[in-house]
Amino acid sequence: MALSASQVQVGDSHEEQIADDITRTQLVQYAGASGDYNPIHTDEVYTTQVAGYPSVFAHGMLTMGMTGKMLTNYVGDGRLTKYGVRFTKQVWPGDSLVSTATVTAVREEDGQHYVDLDIATVNQAGEVVLSGQASARIDP
Repeated sequence: MALSASQVQVGDSHEEQIADDITRTQLVQYAGASGDYNPIHTDEVYTTQVAGYPSVFAHGMLTMGMTGKMLTNYVGDGRLTKYGVRFTKQVWPGDSLVSTATVTAVREEDGQHYVDLDIATVNQAGEVVLSGQASARIDP
């Protein structure tokens, strides 16, 4: 069911757990699905001995995609008109993630209704790993 302007007000929020215990298998599967085979996401030896990181870590776009699913669960499929993020911390194997969308505006433009959202995805330590904004077309 799609979100409607009569259901929301500024300050409302929607929260979902989007990942519980990210696995290395998920990182490899995402590499295959996306075509992004950068070894820092899948090759532990390369990542630790050459690149100097403590471990492989998730693709930023994997985190963005999981966060995007939270958004469409909230506003409805095919409703997003804008979605932009900033990756603020790496997501490591074993991390669990929770995403929140907070309503910053409910507006009407050219006869269409829209909701503007601030987005934050945090890990199990409460650290923001992704932040951003989105807008979506909503019902009256």
